[in-house]
Amino acid sequence: MRRRRAAVAAGFCASFLLGSVLNVLFAPGSEPPRPGQSPGPSPAPGPGRRGGRGELARQIRARYEEVQRYSRGGPGPGAGRPERRRLMDLAPGGPGLQRPRPPRARPLPDGAPGWPPAPGPGSPGPGPRLGCAALRNVSGAQYLGSGYTKAVYRVRLPGGAAVALKAVDFSGHDLGSCVREFGARRGCYRLAAHKLLKEMVLLERLRHPNVLQLYGYCYQDSEDIPDTLTTITELGAPVEMIQLLQTSWEDRFRFVLVDGELKVTDLDDARVEETPCTGNADCTLEFPARNFTLPCSAQGWCEAMNEKRNLYNAYRFFFTYLLPHSAPPSLRPLLDSIVNATGELSWGVDETLAQLEKVLHLYRSGQYLQNSTAGSQAEYQRLPDSTISQEDYRCWPSYHHGGCLLSVFNLAEAVDICENHAQCQAFVVTNQTTWTGRQLVFFKTGWSHVVPDPSKTTYVRVSG
Repeated sequence: MRRRRAAVAAGFCASFLLGSVLNVLFAPGSEPPRPGQSPGPSPAPGPGRRGGRGELARQIRARYEEVQRYSRGGPGPGAGRPERRRLMDLAPGGPGLQRPRPPRARPLPDGAPGWPPAPGPGSPGPGPRLGCAALRNVSGAQYLGSGYTKAVYRVRLPGGAAVALKAVDFSGHDLGSCVREFGARRGCYRLAAHKLLKEMVLLERLRHPNVLQLYGYCYQDSEDIPDTLTTITELGAPVEMIQLLQTSWEDRFRFVLVDGELKVTDLDDARVEETPCTGNADCTLEFPARNFTLPCSAQGWCEAMNEKRNLYNAYRFFFTYLLPHSAPPSLRPLLDSIVNATGELSWGVDETLAQLEKVLHLYRSGQYLQNSTAGSQAEYQRLPDSTISQEDYRCWPSYHHGGCLLSVFNLAEAVDICENHAQCQAFVVTNQTTWTGRQLVFFKTGWSHVVPDPSKTTYVRVSG
């Protein structure tokens, strides 16, 4: 079960990380709101829109109830008393935030819960949670991008730390389309802001080294809307496919299996419930290249729909490009079978994980080298406690951009690599290892600059 959760999290991480990047690059309404610029008056409700306000209230209530569901559950690390454990109190008429100014009357759609909801005082980590006071003297504000709902900014706090600020994008598609439909700017803001609240709940509940850290939040007036919400989170950088392709196969595999140092950053559209259904026709997974129909269970839920969606997204965005590319030749048939099976959704997460672990075992144990390294025709002289200070050449993929630094399972593999590189006349075995325990080795064009180094051993070609 633990391994299953890890695999589900890996697929979840892959699909949502890429989703964050694509949202920033392609979503409409990506221009940041400029300070002091009014987005224009809200359109007046037209004929037939009065009934639509009830629909808006229904949607707000549905999102409110979704946040309530995600906020329930047992206490996490460091949780306090039950009444302080909840990240936010969203109940209509709840206690709200303690604010210095008196409450204002705010027109709300009929049946909608109160606003603003109140995140609790618990902290996601050591130290107090950041609030509005932390944002009063920020510097270096920089717009990073927008998605369907949110805009993201980079700022530097007075203490020097750089953080990300997330807020509803006033120029974004989510808020704009709602205002065009319902003509209720404040209600539409609350509808969009509940997605930000949902993300806060999930970041709090899913505290993990590979999940973005939530630092705090702030309610403040913005433009013509009171109590707009800004969340304060850890600052990251988007995943770039070209950068992943330039890394070694070993590091790319760790990305797939162990998550590396990647972090899930965008959770406002995440869901944990399966899709309800009355028949198999309701359980269609649609992708640009093809569709899949999954079974509808007797309980009225599409079976494993979230799992299959994450697996297929991992296949089309990551497995296809990252697994076979520059992999050891003897591992490629097994890697191809993993790519093909996930592309056809013929495996679930358990089988996919088992096959990935098989690849890892073959690689880590050196079994992938059987019958792949021929006996060397050259002889090499061993020079202990030494290195070659210059005479580098570039190879790909390399752990070092200025030279040829590769990982090897043993000395025989290092010799085999040197024999297959026309430039190679020597190599230096370091005492550094990769995450699989393989040694890092520099490959050199010669040995005219041998210098002492007690942490390395040099091998130079003397014949052949």
